[in-house]
Amino acid sequence: MAKCNAAINYGAKLLRQITCCVLLIGNELLSGRTRESNLHYIAEYLGAKGIRVAEARVIPDIHQRIADTVNEVRKKHDYIFTTGGIGPTHDDITAESIALAFDLPLVENETIANRIKTRTPRDSTLTNRLRMARVPQGASLIENLTGGPQGFYLENVYVMAGIPSVLRAMLPTIDIASCAPLHSCSLEVALGESHIARQLDEVQRQFPMLEVGSYPFVRDGQIGTSVVFRGTEIEQLSAAFDTTRQVLLRLGARPTSETFDWDTS
Repeated sequence: MAKCNAAINYGAKLLRQITCCVLLIGNELLSGRTRESNLHYIAEYLGAKGIRVAEARVIPDIHQRIADTVNEVRKKHDYIFTTGGIGPTHDDITAESIALAFDLPLVENETIANRIKTRTPRDSTLTNRLRMARVPQGASLIENLTGGPQGFYLENVYVMAGIPSVLRAMLPTIDIASCAPLHSCSLEVALGESHIARQLDEVQRQFPMLEVGSYPFVRDGQIGTSVVFRGTEIEQLSAAFDTTRQVLLRLGARPTSETFDWDTS
């Protein structure tokens, strides 16, 4: 079993990229009752489109906290994606909080309401289910063919379900701008970070448009470091990888693992 510790980033001066912030909303995440599983999927999906998840936060089900956070981050990033809090219960308050952030009234969307009425028996659950039809006035809908909660968006803020299967159905329906996809490659070496920190700092200076990160681990009692390179230019990534590999070999440390997310054959 590997133990991962804090990572070091060596200060890449990246080209202007499209960035996003992911807001994971829910007391159940903060309490540990629910295991968060959406961020990894979102980051991978967006990374393939060249969009970097520059920030992610887990925040509680508190109206003002959600509204204030949304207003803070939507000024800093191109896209904001929220997950959770759009179901039928009293503690599903994300729609209300987004309305608060934009200073808009919360209204019942006729399209969603009709869909719910068609699919739901007219019994005691209908009133609660119609809570899912409430969106901020003027919001556009995110397509959802699963029959679950309905997502929506305002400006650059996209509000999605917290249920992983529903979120994964929603995300591909959003019209997201793309740029050059992010690529990565990595190698592992049986040396601690302190033994290669100076060398990695030099590699970062040689390749300022790449992001060079080191991630220490302990595996079967052996201390090691995983070095990861990220960027949009495969040629530069390959050059940085080869440079680092040669540096490590001169230190007497042969990489124990090498990975690339592109075809190297």
